[in-house]
Amino acid sequence: MRLLWKRLAQLFIVLLAVTFLTYLMLSLLPGDTADVLCGFGCNEQQKAQVRSDLELDKPVPVRYAKWVSGVLRGDFGKSARTQQPVAEALRQRMPVTIELVIYAELIAFAIGIPAGMVAAQRVGGVFDRVTTSLAFGCLSVPPFVLAQVLILVFAVKLQWLPATSYTALDPGGGLSSGGIGGLLSNLFDNLKSLFLPALCVAVAEMAVYLRVLRSDLISTLQEDFIQMAKAKGISPRRVLIRHAFRPSTFSLVTIAGLNVGRLLGGTLVIEYIFSLNGLGSYVVQGIFGRDYIPVLGSVVVIVSGFVLANFAVDMLYAVLDPRIRHERSLA
Repeated sequence: MRLLWKRLAQLFIVLLAVTFLTYLMLSLLPGDTADVLCGFGCNEQQKAQVRSDLELDKPVPVRYAKWVSGVLRGDFGKSARTQQPVAEALRQRMPVTIELVIYAELIAFAIGIPAGMVAAQRVGGVFDRVTTSLAFGCLSVPPFVLAQVLILVFAVKLQWLPATSYTALDPGGGLSSGGIGGLLSNLFDNLKSLFLPALCVAVAEMAVYLRVLRSDLISTLQEDFIQMAKAKGISPRRVLIRHAFRPSTFSLVTIAGLNVGRLLGGTLVIEYIFSLNGLGSYVVQGIFGRDYIPVLGSVVVIVSGFVLANFAVDMLYAVLDPRIRHERSLA
C-alpha cells in the first residue's frame, strides 16, 4: 500500500512538471492561435476578440492553473478548433494507439524471446551470428523508411495486406451480425489491417529484446545453480526454460515496461503514414493548429501510461524474484 501511494504521488508530481513545461513550450512556439482560428480575412479587432474568448491574453501561469483546476474536476477542456471535448476525443482515439502498442509488443516478444533463447544456447553459432547481424540491421532502419518498404511490398506489389484501411474492433457488431463467426471475422480483419504498422513499430523492439535476453541468459547460464542443475542430469532445454529464463528477464521486463509508456506517444509517425486515427495524429493536429488543450490532454495520457507501466514493472519484479517480495515485507 505504501508503494502504491508513493507511485501515485510520483505520478502527480511528474504530471504537473511535464504538463507545465509542455504548456510553456507550446506558448513559446512562433505564431498565434488566434491567427490560425481567424484565418487570413480576420482583422485585429476580431483577433483580439478570439484571444479574449480563449483567454490567450492572460499570463501562462494563470491559464495553466485554470486548466489544472479543470483537470482535477475531470474536465480536460475543449479543442479551440473543433469545440470537441478533449476527453471525448481521447476516448475515441486511445483504443487505436493502445492496440497498436500492444500488438507491436506481442510481435516483438513472439520473435525476440525465442530467438534470444536459441542464440544464448548456441553462442557463436550460425544462428547467433545471423540474428546478431539482423538485430543491428533492424535497429539501423528508421521506422518511417521501413513503413514505405512494407507498404510497397505487401500492400502495392503483393496486395496481401491493406496500407490505410483500418478496421476497428466491434465485438458487439460482430456477434449480432454473424455470431461467433462474425466476431472472428471482425477480429481477423482488425489484426490484418493493423499488422503492417504494428510490424514497423515491433522491428526495433524485437531486436532490442533479442539482444538483451541473449546477453542476460549467457550470464545466467554461468551461475552455480545452473551448473548444479546440469550436474543432476537435467536436459539443456529444460535448464534453459525452467531454471535460466526466469531470472534472466529482469532487464527484458524493465525495457518492455519503458517501451509501453514510450510508444504511447512515439507512434505518431507510423500513425500518420498509415492514416490511423490515434493519439499521435491527434497531437500532430493540435500542434499544427496551435490548439494546445488537446496536446496537453494527450500528454497527461502519455505520462500516466509511462508511470503506470513502470509501476507494473515494479510489481512484476516481485513475481519474478521472491527475494524482492521478501525484502519489501521486511522494509
